[in-house]
Amino acid sequence: MKLTHKERIELHGFNNLTKSLSFNMYDICFTRTKEEREAYLNYIDEQYSAERLTQILKDVADIIGAHVLNIASQDFEPAGASVTLLVSEAPVEHAPSEYFEESPGPVVENVVLQLDKSHVTVHTYPEYHPDEGISTFRADIDVSTCGEISPLKALNHLIRSFETDVMIIDYRVRGFTRNKDGYKLFIDHDISSIQNYIPEDIAEQFDMIDVNVYQEHIFHTKCKLREFDLNNYLFGYTKDKLTPDEHIEITERIKLEMDEIFYGKNIVE
Repeated sequence: MKLTHKERIELHGFNNLTKSLSFNMYDICFTRTKEEREAYLNYIDEQYSAERLTQILKDVADIIGAHVLNIASQDFEPAGASVTLLVSEAPVEHAPSEYFEESPGPVVENVVLQLDKSHVTVHTYPEYHPDEGISTFRADIDVSTCGEISPLKALNHLIRSFETDVMIIDYRVRGFTRNKDGYKLFIDHDISSIQNYIPEDIAEQFDMIDVNVYQEHIFHTKCKLREFDLNNYLFGYTKDKLTPDEHIEITERIKLEMDEIFYGKNIVE
């Protein structure tokens, strides 16, 4: 059943459906020495500090229309950060009809809807290969809401907030709510794929696959960058400093790292 601005489901009490978005992004870098690896990790710590992550999550709260009740944030040694926002119900106002359609959400826009018992979290995980060569940064973001709007509307902003080579996105609707006649509703909006919430200019940059269980309201999408400029994966120098053989070798190592993350298995044992 699709919700529109003019026609909404009339509920008996509060909308008790829980909608959960898990967004995992991976950024890959080639670091051939210990010094390059340490410089990359320092860059990541500055780029994605607890302070900046807090602002990203505050923007998400704006998009899903939530009051922030509490913020817990922490930078870690030697690397990484975590932020948790506890958010609560906000006053209900009329929202544009596109907020209930299967389409990308805004980047940052204040739209106030009904929410309760909700949270937004992010945890970061920098890591590296023991023999040098590849360093990987992962950020896990969870947005869980109770109310009308889907947290998938925050996906557009989240993708644009991170440098992403591989994205793993999960969405699930849990529980049920009731209409005014007592009829149980286990989902209150149409969804065929998470891909429909990814803007076209971003989607065209990625290869994407879906694994969906429609009858259980479980949706899973994986995205891998199609093409890349090697300069974006070198730290402290550019590709013109490489020999042709080095250019090929590093490119293949980066592609292999992306493929193994995307497919969830070691391709080279």
